[in-house]
Amino acid sequence: QVQLVESGGGLVQAGGSLRLSCAVSGRTFSSYAMGWFRQSPGKEREFVAAITCGGGNTDYHDSVKGRFTISRGNAKNTVWLQVNSLKPEDTAVYYCAARTQGFCGISSSNAAYDYWGQGTQVTVSS
Repeated sequence: QVQLVESGGGLVQAGGSLRLSCAVSGRTFSSYAMGWFRQSPGKEREFVAAITCGGGNTDYHDSVKGRFTISRGNAKNTVWLQVNSLKPEDTAVYYCAARTQGFCGISSSNAAYDYWGQGTQVTVSS
């Protein structure tokens, strides 16, 4: 069983920054590709960023490129999402997700990830 626990969300003014963290249980974290997704009220969960097992490759939704950075520390079983230059439209619950089924590749699809955290709220005021 893999458990994911997000933290670091909060209320921030537009233009501000946060660092979201996701602590992952399990001995084989380094074999999981990881992703961040977000969901706003009334909207479907959308892809934000993803990173391969070793951290060598990343992918981002166009709306966050240049503002958000995903990284991981395999020795700490943790993945981070640095979110800068925040906009009110970034307000959402942010979820991290683990892709454990034998692939290290990046995916922007919800269906590719089989374990999810409970989410952390990010609210950006204008």
